[in-house]
Amino acid sequence: MRFDIYGKIGRGALVASLLLLTVAMVGCHKKKVKVEGPKGVDYAAVTTPVFSADSAYRYTEEQLAFGYRVPGSAAHRECGDYLVKKMREWCDTVIEQPFSATLWDGKTVKGRNIIGSIGKDEVQRVLLCAHWDSRAWADHDPDEGNHKKPIAGANDGAGGVATLMEMARVMSAQRPGIGVDFVFFDVEDQGKPEWSDGPYEDNTWCKGSQYWAKNPHVPFYNALFGILFDMVSCDNPRFTKEEVSRNFAKNIMDKLWNVAAVTGAQNIFVNQNTDAILDDHLYVNQIAKIPTIDVVQNSEGCSFFPYWHTMGDNLKAVNRESMKTVANVTMKMIYGDYPKK
Repeated sequence: MRFDIYGKIGRGALVASLLLLTVAMVGCHKKKVKVEGPKGVDYAAVTTPVFSADSAYRYTEEQLAFGYRVPGSAAHRECGDYLVKKMREWCDTVIEQPFSATLWDGKTVKGRNIIGSIGKDEVQRVLLCAHWDSRAWADHDPDEGNHKKPIAGANDGAGGVATLMEMARVMSAQRPGIGVDFVFFDVEDQGKPEWSDGPYEDNTWCKGSQYWAKNPHVPFYNALFGILFDMVSCDNPRFTKEEVSRNFAKNIMDKLWNVAAVTGAQNIFVNQNTDAILDDHLYVNQIAKIPTIDVVQNSEGCSFFPYWHTMGDNLKAVNRESMKTVANVTMKMIYGDYPKK
C-alpha cells in the first residue's frame, strides 16, 4: 500500500506533489459536494441493521483460506469467484469488471474489480470500497529473508472487504433511502517494492481504482460521496483525518468523525490531521470526481499498523470488534441522513 504517512525513504517530495494535485482540483470540486444531512438528527439514536462481528471475521477467514490473493494466482481467481458468489446473495446486481494492468516490473496481470449494488433504481447513491488483493512482497518485514515473500493481507485487504460484505448482507435486508455500491478494487497493493532498483513510483499502486475511475461500471456513474476502508480490522483501531480526504471531501470526513464522537467512538476516529496517503480514494477523487475519504489505520509510533506489509499481517492481527465499530459509525451516518421513506 502506497507511501507511508511518516514520509520514510525520501518520499516527502511525493507527498508535496500529491498535495499540489489535490489542492489544484479541490476548489471547483468542493462545490459539488452536498452531503449535509437533515438538521437535528440524533445519530446516536438512529436505528441501523445489526452488524455481526463474527460474520465479518468469518468472511475474513474465508478469504485467507484461499491463500495469497496475488493477481495471476489460482488463489486470487478462486477468491474473486467467492466474492462474486457471496455478493450475489445480497445485492440486486453484481458486476465483474476485468482489466489488464502493467506492474512496476513490466509484467502484465489480469485484474478484476467487483461491484455489488443495493437499491439499484435509486438515483442518489453512496460508494463504499476496499481492495481485495494481497501484496506479493513482505518488503517491510523485519526479516530481510521475507522481503520477497507474499503476505496474507488479513488486515490490509481482507478485513476491509469483510466489513463491506457484512454491511452488504445486513443493509440488503434493512435498506436505507439511498442506493449503495460496494466496490472491491483489485491490484491495489502491487506497487513497487522497497527492495527494487530505481526511484519510487506512485502510479504503480492502485491499478484497479485507476481503471474503474476511468471506466465506471455503469455509464455516467456518480455518487454523492465515497468512503474507502483500508486496514480497518486491527487491534487498537485509530483513524485520523488524512490530507487527501480533507482536501477533496472535508465536510464528509468531518461529518463521519462527528457521528463517531456522538456514538462513543471518538477515541477511534481521532480528531487529528495527518499527512497525505496515496490510496484508492485519490483516483476516485481525481478521475471519477466523487468526493471520497479514506478511513485508514494510523497507529502511533509506526507506519499504518505494526504488521503493515509483513508476514505478521495474518488472521491473528484481525480484531472483529474493530470492523463492527467502523461499520456501525458509517451506517449511523447513512441511515441518519437517508432514512427509508
